[in-house]
Amino acid sequence: MFKQFQQLIFDQAGITLSEAKKRLVVGRLAKRLRHHELDCYGDYFQRMISGQLGSQELQLVIDQLTTNETHFFREQAHFDFLRDQLLSQQGKGSGFRVWSAASSSGEEAYSTAMVLHDTLGKGAWDVFGSDINSEILAKATSALYPMGSADEIPELFLKRYCLKGVRAQAGTFMISNEIKQHVRFSKVNLNAPLPDIGQFDLIFLRNVMIYFSMSTKQSVVARMLPKLKPGGYFIVGHSESLNGVTDQLQSIRPTIYRKPTESA
Repeated sequence: MFKQFQQLIFDQAGITLSEAKKRLVVGRLAKRLRHHELDCYGDYFQRMISGQLGSQELQLVIDQLTTNETHFFREQAHFDFLRDQLLSQQGKGSGFRVWSAASSSGEEAYSTAMVLHDTLGKGAWDVFGSDINSEILAKATSALYPMGSADEIPELFLKRYCLKGVRAQAGTFMISNEIKQHVRFSKVNLNAPLPDIGQFDLIFLRNVMIYFSMSTKQSVVARMLPKLKPGGYFIVGHSESLNGVTDQLQSIRPTIYRKPTESA
C-alpha cells in the first residue's frame, strides 16, 4: 500500500517519501478513509485513482501528503540580502518581481512583500506565491494567521503591516491590504510544464528540494530558469545547494545564485 502512495506523490509532485514516512502517510490519510467509510488503504487507493471517489480526491491526497512547514522571515539572512544588496540601488517606485515558488501558507511571500514595501514604497513591484497544495494556498490567500506566528516578524513591520484580530478573530492577525494588494497566489506544480507567469528578478525555491531526487531537482530548476530574468537571483534554503543541479547560474554566496546577463 505505502509504495503505491509513495509512487503517486513522486509522479504528481516529484517528492520522494522515505520508508520512515509510512506512519505519516497512514496518519494523514486516515480521515479520508473514515470520510468514505473505508477500512482498507489499498481499496481507497484504487477507488481514488479510478475516480470513484470524485474528481477532487486526488488533489485532497496531494494536499495531505505535501509538507507545509514555514514561518515569517525564515532564514533572515536572505531578506537582509534582498534589502541591502538587491533593493539598495532601486529607486522608490521601482518595479521588482519576486516568485515564492513553494510558498506554502504564504509567510515567505508576505515577508518578502514587507521588505519590498519598506524599501521601494508603493511602486510597481509584486510577489507571486505558488504551491501544489490547494488547501494551504487558500490559507495564504486569506492572509489570516494565529498570533503566535507573529513572533518572527520585526516589531516595526508588525505594527505597520499587521492588523490584530478582535472579537471573533481574537488571537489572530491579518496582513494589511497595503501588502496584500501586491501579492497573489496560484496553484503551480513545479514537476509539470509551468504556466505563463512572466519573468522575475528574484526566485525563492527554499526548503523544498530536500524532498526531491537529483534528477527531479535538475528538471525542476531547468523548468524554472527561463522564468528568471538575466541578472536575476535564485535563492535556495540553507540546507540546500545547486551543486550538480545546474551550471546555468553563478554562485554569489552559499544558497544565493545569479543568472548571467545576456552580454556576460
